[in-house]
This record gives sequence, C-alpha cells and structure tokens, in this order.
Amino acid sequence: MSEQKIVNNLVNNNEKILNPEYLAKDASKVDKAFLENAIEKALKQIDLNMEYFGDSFQSPNTFDNIYKKMDNIEWTDGFWTGMVALAYEYSHNPKYLELVKKHIDSYYDRIVNKIEVDHHDMGFLYSLSCVAYYKLTGDLKAKEAAILAARHLASRYIEEAKFIKAWGAMGVKENYRLIIDCLLNIPLLHWAAQNGEEEDKKLYEMAINHFNTSLHTVIREDGTTFHTFYYDPDTNKPLYGKTRQGYSDDSCWARGQAWGVYGIPLTVKYAKNDPRLDKDTFKIHQKVVNQFLNNQGKDNVAYWDLIFNNDDTHSRDSSASAIAACGLLEMAKHIDDQATKKLYVDIAKSIVYSLATNYANLETKPGSPVLFHGVYSWHSGKGVDEGNIWGDYYYLEALMRLYKEWDPYW
Repeated sequence: MSEQKIVNNLVNNNEKILNPEYLAKDASKVDKAFLENAIEKALKQIDLNMEYFGDSFQSPNTFDNIYKKMDNIEWTDGFWTGMVALAYEYSHNPKYLELVKKHIDSYYDRIVNKIEVDHHDMGFLYSLSCVAYYKLTGDLKAKEAAILAARHLASRYIEEAKFIKAWGAMGVKENYRLIIDCLLNIPLLHWAAQNGEEEDKKLYEMAINHFNTSLHTVIREDGTTFHTFYYDPDTNKPLYGKTRQGYSDDSCWARGQAWGVYGIPLTVKYAKNDPRLDKDTFKIHQKVVNQFLNNQGKDNVAYWDLIFNNDDTHSRDSSASAIAACGLLEMAKHIDDQATKKLYVDIAKSIVYSLATNYANLETKPGSPVLFHGVYSWHSGKGVDEGNIWGDYYYLEALMRLYKEWDPYW
C-alpha cells in the first residue's frame, strides 16, 4: 500500500475502560428478536454460498466483495466449516450437518497427507471443523483427524524456548518466532489432551508453556501487542517483537490485539485453577481489553491498526471487533467481579449491534461475505476493505453466544 503521513493516535491507557457507558450504550437493543433477525440474515448468505461453492472452500478474503472458490489448502478453511456448523446448531436443518460431514473427509486427507500444514494454524483449521463435528455427532473419523492435527501442532513446539514456532520448517534458524494468533490454536492441544490417548496428555503442558511465554513476549508490558516475537535460535533467549500485518513494529495491529482479548480466556477455560497458569493472567488480560476498547472507532468497531482510532482515511477491520466480542463474552464466564462481568457482556452486545447494523451484508448475493469492511493484510494490499472468512465466522459465533448457551468448538 502507498505510504502516507501517519499520526499515532493510540490512547495508551491500560488502567481502566475510559468510556464504559458509551461503549455499552446499545446493549439493551440486542434482544432475542434482534439476534434472531441477525442470525437468519447470516444464514441466508450461508445458504447462497453453499450453493455457490458446493463442496469447495472460500478464499480468505473477498475480491470486490466476492469470495473465490478454492480447495482446502488455506489456513482459513475451518472458518467456513465452523460457520456451517453454527448454522446447524441454530436451525437444526440437516443440510448444514451434511456439508460439514463432507468437509471432514477433506480435513482428514489434509492432515494425513500433510497438505499445506507447515504452520501453527491447526486450531483454526481443526477446532472449527473436526472438533465441532465430533462434539455434534461423536464421529470418530473427525476425532482422529483433530487429534492428528493437535499432534502435528505439538511437533512445532520448541522445548528449550517453550513456544510453538509459527511458520516454516522446523530445525532451521529462519522464522524462529511465535505469533499472537497462536493463542487461538493452542485450545486444540488442550482438547486433544483431554480426548486423546495417554501420549497426548503431554500436549496440555506444551499449551500452558506457550501461553505463559506469549503473555510476556507478544504482549507488551502496557497491554498492547506485537504481532510476532523473535527468539535467538542459538541461545533460545527472547529478542524482540516485530510486526507482519500491523502498521509498524511499535504500533498495535487491531486483529492481533483481538487475538489477545479472545485467546487468553480460551486458555483460562481449560486451566483456570492450574497453578502453572501465569499468576498475572487476569491482570494482563484486563490491560489487553482496556487497550482494545479505548482505541475503537466511534461506532464501536476498530480500525485495522489501533493507532488509527479516529482516522477515517484508514479502513476499519470489522473482523477484529467480532473476535474481541467473542473474547469479552468468554472471559465474562471466568471472572468473579459481577460489575466487570456485566460490563463485558454489555460492551460485546454493543459491538455486535454496530456490526449487525453497519457492517453486516443485508442484501445477500452468491459468493458475498456475511460481514463487510475487514482487512486481511494492509501491507500486502490483500483484502483491504473487503470481507474475510474469519470475520464472518466470529460475527456469527458472537451472535450465537448471545442467543443461547453455546458449547464452543475451541
């Protein structure tokens, strides 16, 4: 993308949510009728896309607001399968479950034959597909595929440094780093430790270690976040944070911050009472939440990097706010303070209200996204002010979390 003069507008305040009443102002509008209407509109788009794509998958982002048809080779394919599973849970229409079942064969072949899996994104792929289908049906092939994927993710764990290497070949010095996105992948390790064989129990400790490492590397002391963090491959000591999709190394990529808002409570879900969980987990999460919420746009939706919190020359990333809404709703289950619990739920409702009112696709068209105005990768010029499949998924997940007691696939 072309460079322009940038003013860093980040409001760096991690101590409290600065405008709680404003952030929660639309919560009362999100009632059952509102949620049903929003979910049913999303399902209309899912129905059209099921016809449009058949058994195929969707590109990570849209092109002129239309997804391209792809094979199951991207890190994002699980989001489409997860959306179809959510559609089944809402409607109980068997056509959705039938498509998820067809997808399972593809995921099984992908992990058995190691097709485009040389990365950390096994949770995004397999939690939302094979774990989801196993939870819904008890299907053993789906369970096996998910456990194989968890073991493959565990093969990227570096014991000496206690983190999971994000990308590239193992045993080489290049790309010796972790990334904040992986907080959403390690729940697959927790699930496999509970549901796999005796040998899989060790995956739990790997997940905890990676989580604790992440809290003090990709998350800065002030609660803002790096996208990635490098280690020295010779000494296994931490080196420095660096962005890949944020504006700069010292800015705060909105989707990365949202991964922190959601990823931390997903580990809390599995390990809240484990003394090995970092003692500052809840304190750090509060900082991460405060920084995200204090830097959203005026409509309760974040710009693609939080330094642009009032700069309309830059694109919003609706997906970041959808992810954060899910994170607020998950953490509300695990905190004891009733006022904070209610505030998190109310702010999540207000975010969902803005997404449904200002960003959701109200005029369905085959191949279109459920949610407009996302950003995939600004520096690469990929999916800027377009739909993206993870934004679609997390928006529908947030709606489902508010609509009913829902058992997460994570």
